[in-house]
Amino acid sequence: MISPREPILPIGDGHTPLGDDDRWGLKLSYITTRGELNEVEQDNILRARRTLRVPKVNALLDDQYLRNLHKVMFGDVWRWAGQYRQREMSIGIDPGQIATSMRDLVSDAKIWAQHEPPLTATVRFHHRLVWIHPFTNGNGRHGRQAADLLMEALGQPPFTWGATAGARRIEHVRLEYLNALRSADRGDYGPLEEFVIS
Repeated sequence: MISPREPILPIGDGHTPLGDDDRWGLKLSYITTRGELNEVEQDNILRARRTLRVPKVNALLDDQYLRNLHKVMFGDVWRWAGQYRQREMSIGIDPGQIATSMRDLVSDAKIWAQHEPPLTATVRFHHRLVWIHPFTNGNGRHGRQAADLLMEALGQPPFTWGATAGARRIEHVRLEYLNALRSADRGDYGPLEEFVIS
C-alpha cells in the first residue's frame, strides 16, 4: 500500500475565487475558492493513496491504468477525472494527439524500464507524462504518483520530491521542480533526477 505523503500543491492565494473555466466539471457546487478546491482535491488524493496497491510494471505502463489512476485520485471532485482533455491549454500537446502520445509513452517506458536504471527510466517517464499534460487538471500530482508507483514496481523506494532538503517553503520546492522540468524539456534530465531524490 502507498503511504500518504504531501504532494507539491499548486501555489496561490487560497481565497482566490474560482472562475467559470475553473469550475467546469466540478462535482461540488459549494466550492468557490482555490483554497477550498485544493483541500477537497487533497482529501480525494489521500483517500486514493490509502487504497492503491503497487501494480506490476507492465500493468502500470498502460494508458488505461494511467487514466484509471487519475480517476481514483480526482474522481470525487471532477466529472472528467480520468478522461483525456478535449481542449487546448497553454501547456501540453494538442488534445487530438494525447491518446496516441500516451500509448507511445507507455510503450517507450516499458523499454526504458527494461534497459535503464530505475531512476533514469522513471524520470524520463514522469517528464514525458507531465509534458503531454493529458488531463484538464492534476497532471503534476498524477505524474508524481505514477512515478512513485513505477519506482516501487521496479523494487525501489518512491521519490521524495524535494522533501528531504531542509525546511524550504513550498513555493521554493515548486520552483525547483518546475525548473528541473524545463531542463528536461531541453534534454537535460540531471536536475530532475537530483530533485526527485532530494
